[in-house]
Amino acid sequence: MRFAFMPPSTLTGNIEAHPGFRSKILGNRRDILVYLPLGYRRFSTRRYPVLYLHDGQNVFDAATAFGGVEWGVDETAQRLIRDRLIEPVIIVAIANTGEERIHEYAPTPARIDPPRRKRSKGLLRNYGRFLIEEVKPFIDGKYRTRREAEFTGLGGSSLGGLATLILGLWFPNYFSRLAVLSPSIWWDDCTIYDIVDELDEEAKPPLKIWLDTGTHEPGWERAAVLRDRLVEKGWRLYDDLHFLEVQGADHSEGAWAARIDPVLRFLFPPAPPRVAKIAPPRRNRSVVRRALARANLLFSV
Repeated sequence: MRFAFMPPSTLTGNIEAHPGFRSKILGNRRDILVYLPLGYRRFSTRRYPVLYLHDGQNVFDAATAFGGVEWGVDETAQRLIRDRLIEPVIIVAIANTGEERIHEYAPTPARIDPPRRKRSKGLLRNYGRFLIEEVKPFIDGKYRTRREAEFTGLGGSSLGGLATLILGLWFPNYFSRLAVLSPSIWWDDCTIYDIVDELDEEAKPPLKIWLDTGTHEPGWERAAVLRDRLVEKGWRLYDDLHFLEVQGADHSEGAWAARIDPVLRFLFPPAPPRVAKIAPPRRNRSVVRRALARANLLFSV
């Protein structure tokens, strides 16, 4: 059923829906959409990297996105894959559950709105278990994925961006390519600073991180502080850490949609071209035999 005021669906490409996906860990259900890249059905054995995105209702479809503004990840991925600017990637959009979002994406129990007394339950570790123990095995079992952490990405914005970075730091054996858009660094007196500061410099997890902010976002200057803390722990700017401050960008779905192109290019660059192996020239055996025969005659004279 669709109401007259609802925007039309804007799903693009080969997208499969898994409505009401159940979580025993979190005790709820949510919709999951899976974008399959161009050529997926034509290659029966090829396996693909995977990008998991939070707030899945905003990722592909204006009909379900907040304010009717989607990120356009499906259209952007289609274009970049077609033009061979990124490697083909499976993209999994995991919807939030409305009121539970503030609990599931929060790393610590903390006051949600300082003037009020309502607090988050800080269920991010449980949400991480939901991804690792329930969603990922389902996706890996149903689709031809490259299951290793090296080929698995995670992404989100705002509190979902903060959740992405922290889950990457907590579970680097499962996620290694992180899209951290406009993260809610302010959460719980900037607890993310403490989490980064506690990292062992000698055991830096092998994460590739995109980190950004817009200069019209409240507290946007904190992103540069987080960048510097990551650099102090061993990340190399514009190598395994890309940082972007977007002049004039605000904290909105439209702003994040505008940055999806470079995010995908950084996290999933095209594979380097294969170097063709040149076989050594084959010797003509008959010519070799005649040459040996002549040599034998010379030595026998």
